Amino acid sequence: MGQGLQNDTGLNKKRSVILSTTIIFGFIAIFLRLTDLMIFNHKLFAEKAKMQQVKSEDIQVMRGNIFDRRGREFAINVELESLYCDAKEVSIDKERVNRLSSALNMEPRAIQAKFDQEKRFTWINRKLSQERVQKVRDALSADSRPGTPSVRGFGFISEPKRVYPRGELAAHIIGNVGLDNQPLEGIELAYDKYLRIAGGKVSFSRDASGKVLSSGVNMEAKGNNVLLTIDESLQYIAEKELEKAMARWRAVAATAIVMDPATGEILALANRPTYDLNEIGKAGKNDVRNRAITDIYEPGSTYKIIVGTAALEEKLFRLDSTFDCGRGSIEVGGKVIHDAHRHGLLTFKEVIQKSSNVGSIMIGMKLGKENVYKYSKLFGYGDRTGIDLPGEVSGWIRKPEKWSATSIGAIPIGQEVAVTPLQVLRAYAAIANGGYLVTPHVVQEIRTHDGLPVFSFTDKDKKRIISEQTATIFKDILKTVVEEGGTATGAAVDGNQVAGKTGTAQLIDRRTKRYSKDRFVSSFVGFVPADNPRLAMIVVVYEPRGAIYGGVVAGPIFKSIADQSLSYLNVPRDDSREKNILMVAK
Repeated sequence: MGQGLQNDTGLNKKRSVILSTTIIFGFIAIFLRLTDLMIFNHKLFAEKAKMQQVKSEDIQVMRGNIFDRRGREFAINVELESLYCDAKEVSIDKERVNRLSSALNMEPRAIQAKFDQEKRFTWINRKLSQERVQKVRDALSADSRPGTPSVRGFGFISEPKRVYPRGELAAHIIGNVGLDNQPLEGIELAYDKYLRIAGGKVSFSRDASGKVLSSGVNMEAKGNNVLLTIDESLQYIAEKELEKAMARWRAVAATAIVMDPATGEILALANRPTYDLNEIGKAGKNDVRNRAITDIYEPGSTYKIIVGTAALEEKLFRLDSTFDCGRGSIEVGGKVIHDAHRHGLLTFKEVIQKSSNVGSIMIGMKLGKENVYKYSKLFGYGDRTGIDLPGEVSGWIRKPEKWSATSIGAIPIGQEVAVTPLQVLRAYAAIANGGYLVTPHVVQEIRTHDGLPVFSFTDKDKKRIISEQTATIFKDILKTVVEEGGTATGAAVDGNQVAGKTGTAQLIDRRTKRYSKDRFVSSFVGFVPADNPRLAMIVVVYEPRGAIYGGVVAGPIFKSIADQSLSYLNVPRDDSREKNILMVAK
């Protein structure tokens, strides 16, 4: 009996040791596993859990705003609601689909197709007005009474929509974006990397069955703000006057650019036809073309600046050198080229003032084709200006070895070359600023949404192309174009002296491949006040009716824009300066 008790006691102890050991090892195993899960591999398993429990979708961030040089808004954002669904949770009858269809103005089958995809996140319709959002809420209510519980599986997310408060004003500069804020044109495209920066996300938490528990929006970044060189008031003046000119001359199109000749800052850039940035769907191809930088044309007499400055720079002629233009025509390479009006003996200065083709060709022939080409390139023709807008073209001028026998007669008067309005304006700005070729630009500065500087324009490429003396002499010649006896008296500004040049160019007839007899491009380019230029400006009118000459068609438009712009900028009249000088002298 005693022996049996001892055996039982020993067996119980043995069992107790085994059980205790098993429990201890069990706890050790659990501890080690927990240590592995919570310390060594915590990040890995946390990410796995997040992937199973949280669904993220990319959404749009708030783009930076675009302002004019005085801080007035050109492009901003408004928050609108977008409707989404979890197709696996949606349970909706046909009647309610029809109600939703009516609220969204969508086909019922288009809505049903989104449910059939069985995705956990699908957009139904985006960036809805407040009125439409309320209609959707009512359509998704459990019954016809507003305020009752909504059908499961639907939700709203706030998204930014790009809005352009000025409508069509400066449309070709600002550009626009698509539904997903993808850049399409203008500043929106050229500076997209600054305006957009990074994406945002919307997160959905789910339980084990996949039901949505909560959702939230994480906006990771806000875009930078862009400050333009454009002045809204000057832009309005330019566009208003172009609109009048289009009606007055029943033109096909028109362009006006206003620039600070010393810095290259574009103060206004207008095109007609145009479009409303908020209604891009209604715009045609011709409406969205930025003709100032994308359309090329033969410049005609505005190109005479090349042979004129080159001859002075090379010291081939004096201002009183004379040219016999009495015949009214000249033969070059078997081709006879005429003056618009017959002149007699003209001085070098009068050749430019009266825009004589014959005299200009004589100057060009004396220069030779190498020099004509050299100075054309110095003034930037055949190359892009480098403006910070998309779509700029370079135009063209052939190299001298590819010129025909008639080219030395055609190119000096602005034929057999192709230019953009901005290229012509930049060339004349070089006369206005004393001989420097500047880089035109429309962005002045970029700042973070907190106001910290990100980018500021500096004209590192500004270079001298002609001497200050040549620029000054030719500036004086250009003044005479607008005075009595010149071709652009209609461009004269009351109280301030203008320097500039007219251009009248024939377009090519698409049928005959020859110069058209009734399709022209009329232009005027100049700067004001002539001796202390604040504004350089070009006006180009395509296919005007009723008149064709640049001095008649484009000159008065230049005058109207300049008059109002100088008044807005409080630029003193030249005659008031003279009075002040006389008073100081006394």
